[in-house]
Amino acid sequence: MNDITIARHLLQTEAVRLRPDEPFTWASGLKSPIYCDNRVLLSHNTARNDVKNMLAELIKTHFPEATAIVGVATAGIAPGVLAADVLGIPFGYVRSEAKKHGMGKQIEGDIKPNEKIVVVEDLVSTGKSSLEAIQIVRAAGFEVLGLAAIFTYGFPLAAQNFEKQNCPMYTLSNYHILIEEALQMGYVQQNQMEMLSKWREKPEEFGV
Repeated sequence: MNDITIARHLLQTEAVRLRPDEPFTWASGLKSPIYCDNRVLLSHNTARNDVKNMLAELIKTHFPEATAIVGVATAGIAPGVLAADVLGIPFGYVRSEAKKHGMGKQIEGDIKPNEKIVVVEDLVSTGKSSLEAIQIVRAAGFEVLGLAAIFTYGFPLAAQNFEKQNCPMYTLSNYHILIEEALQMGYVQQNQMEMLSKWREKPEEFGV
């Protein structure tokens, strides 16, 4: 039931907005019936607590040997530190590029070389930025067990990318569960479901 609970939080807090008849335009230029900003969840106490506890439980279940968490800057920092607090393990975060001042770090925090790390992200789309962060952590000599995130669009390309990098990936909820819950809660209508489902399979063709 965790996946349904998180889907409801995403919809009720408007962290996710669905507009199948008036698509959003992403930074990439792709047209999309969904816009997701999981940082909105942090402003809602019940949603934030559920994300914290469920993410910690997901990590404990799938990566029981984890000894540290590294969040992906910036949106993966908050959920990562929340989960690390529940689990009682060290936390750090990885930048997209090294700082140009001070110590010039790209991985922040006091993470020891022998830690077994789970990388935490807020959202997985194609997986490109998440996997780039994972490669940075691996290149620094750390063992990465896998990735945990709040939500994924469930693109087939993302699954392929994570498989190629030999990186297990688990999320609290996903697009399929979200749109089914959106239908039950009245956020979308039955006649919009086919369009919403087709977008996930071929997002590059949506709205063309």
